[in-house]
Amino acid sequence: MRIMCGDVAYNVTIVGQGAPIIFLHGFTGSYESWARISTPLSEHYTTICVDLLGHGESSKPANSQRYTMPNVADDLCHICDELHISNAHVVGYSMGGRLALYWALHKPHYVKTLILESASPGLKREAERLARQKSDNLLAARIEAEGIEAFVAYWETLPLWESQQVLPPAVRHSLRQQRLKNSSIGLATSLRGMGTGQQPSLWDSLIGFTKPVLLIAGLLDKKYTQIAQKMDALFPASELCLINGAGHNVHLEAPESVISAIDDFLSRQQ
Repeated sequence: MRIMCGDVAYNVTIVGQGAPIIFLHGFTGSYESWARISTPLSEHYTTICVDLLGHGESSKPANSQRYTMPNVADDLCHICDELHISNAHVVGYSMGGRLALYWALHKPHYVKTLILESASPGLKREAERLARQKSDNLLAARIEAEGIEAFVAYWETLPLWESQQVLPPAVRHSLRQQRLKNSSIGLATSLRGMGTGQQPSLWDSLIGFTKPVLLIAGLLDKKYTQIAQKMDALFPASELCLINGAGHNVHLEAPESVISAIDDFLSRQQ
């Protein structure tokens, strides 16, 4: 279904029944990214997969300011209001995890529990953020100049995805096809508005978030494993789940383990 949030439309896919779980995908993703875990979880929960701005079938405005976390967090509140959801379990992966964390910290009454997969509270120092903004802007310009096919071909060669080489060819092909459905303008502008360099550091706010948090990372992704461990030390009510044999995209590489972790975590929050 499509939900209007002011001047933009969000594609929202809803399946199942039970307590609502909102899924927020990563950069280059869409609602399809969650299929390996959202479909099984829909047997017991209402799964709500949101195509974020610039991705999938949602709007792709040309103004990068529209993509900033405060604006998109407000959109998520409006989507919940439209769906008559007072609060929900929220699952965010990578970029979607950064957004989920921002949303939970700034609009906590909408979030019952928070599940972060390969996510980060941002960069602590301004110099780091400025350097990342520069690299994100360069990548955005490259996407616009070379087009979506060339960008996806480049994106798939990054060391971040090395662990996916062992996945079945059909799974990797499906992932590539999903990425190719995105547009150059959508991905480029998303980077400029919601890239890591644009995000304010949220590290100092973690200690004040008292709701239950599950942190998921793949042990083959050493950077995000370390970030998850540092976050776990700061959240007052968090649990850490590190999954063997998986890299950055844990729900794609080890779906059964992620489903089990989410099921177990949520079963104890009723």
